[in-house]
Amino acid sequence: MTAVSGEDGSGEDESGVVGSGVVRSGVVGEQEGAAAGHGGVEPLRVAIDVSAVPDRPVGAGHYILQLAGQLAARPGIDLVLFSRRADRARWAPMVPSGHAVAAAPGPRPLRLAWEQLRLGSLVASSGAAVLHGPHYTMPRRSPVPSVVTVHDLSFFDAPEWHERTKVVLFSRAIRRAARDAAVVVCPSRVTAEALERWCTVTAEVVVAPHGVDADRFRPEEPDPGADAGLLTGIDARLTRDRPFLVFVGTIEPRKDVPTLVRAFAAVASRHPDALLVLAGGKGWGADEVESALATSALGQRVVQTGYVADEAIPALLRSATAAVYPSRYEGFGLPALEALACGTTLVTTRGTAMEEVAGAAALLIPPGDADALADVLDDVLGGRGDDRAASERRALGFAVVGRHTWRASADLHIGAYRTAVHRGS
Repeated sequence: MTAVSGEDGSGEDESGVVGSGVVRSGVVGEQEGAAAGHGGVEPLRVAIDVSAVPDRPVGAGHYILQLAGQLAARPGIDLVLFSRRADRARWAPMVPSGHAVAAAPGPRPLRLAWEQLRLGSLVASSGAAVLHGPHYTMPRRSPVPSVVTVHDLSFFDAPEWHERTKVVLFSRAIRRAARDAAVVVCPSRVTAEALERWCTVTAEVVVAPHGVDADRFRPEEPDPGADAGLLTGIDARLTRDRPFLVFVGTIEPRKDVPTLVRAFAAVASRHPDALLVLAGGKGWGADEVESALATSALGQRVVQTGYVADEAIPALLRSATAAVYPSRYEGFGLPALEALACGTTLVTTRGTAMEEVAGAAALLIPPGDADALADVLDDVLGGRGDDRAASERRALGFAVVGRHTWRASADLHIGAYRTAVHRGS
């Protein structure tokens, strides 16, 4: 498997033999994708199963929404979307009349059964040349070549972070995708390498990094005072003149929020005005966070927001002293990229997809090391450190953001679709 890169924070290119199929990212995929919209190329009808996107999307849900929006605007792509029955209103405006098929039931078990029993025939009747399953799964019997996105391999690497039923379901789905899909899309080299480590891969593998919406995630607020209103709407303690650290993401075991709580507790007395903001809904296994908070004596120094509306997240990131993303494991780590786009100091973990993306643009600490994290937080809140180094990190962050656009990600996906059609012909 040949790796062609250039999407990491360092900006350096490297290639190496990894295994059997082709892992592609960067220039190769962009050239293929760009060619898809040129004259003389027949429009490609692509079906995407968007039924897994929840009403309140996070992470993978945002990826699917952004990808669908990009593809819908491409003249060389004819898009068909298969959604849940109750979700037509979200998807219908993206595509021509009749191309938003709201057929899937809502509950996950019924939806997954529908995927296996009904989606294939609907795809056949749609005239699509390729089917994209953007959330791990694909029909066992598909009338056209399939592309599947595998976001991460945590179901294999750390099954204890997930409900048992999900581990069984998604580990089987990932193995099937690696074996039976024409192409598997991974958002990072870290994920592609884990796929090779855990599965027998006969599919081609395309590394297509996520993008960031730079119109929303930017250093400047859209209007004077807009951010202040959004912040106080979240919590009255959040004011522009009060320093705070922010974590954005679902509260779940792999995010390692307990380590962040312990690190902040270790330095909080030296920064009496500072707050820690945990911005995200509670997922499975959030009890450890509550235990860490209960023993921390931080009290009102921690702001737990629950789910935060999309329009408020850029305001949180722009206004924070630092964005702290101590996750032990991610397939990509989109909040880290969004923090860089806002020009905010980013603290995240070594040896992860976040380091692959951000590189030297971030302050990096070993996963799970509360003492190392406390030292970094102390420096950030105290304004200590090399100003030149901070400016260089900020500039590097903007360069990383410039390379990670949703348009570039869509280009790589289009290349994956055409590869799938070629492999299936």
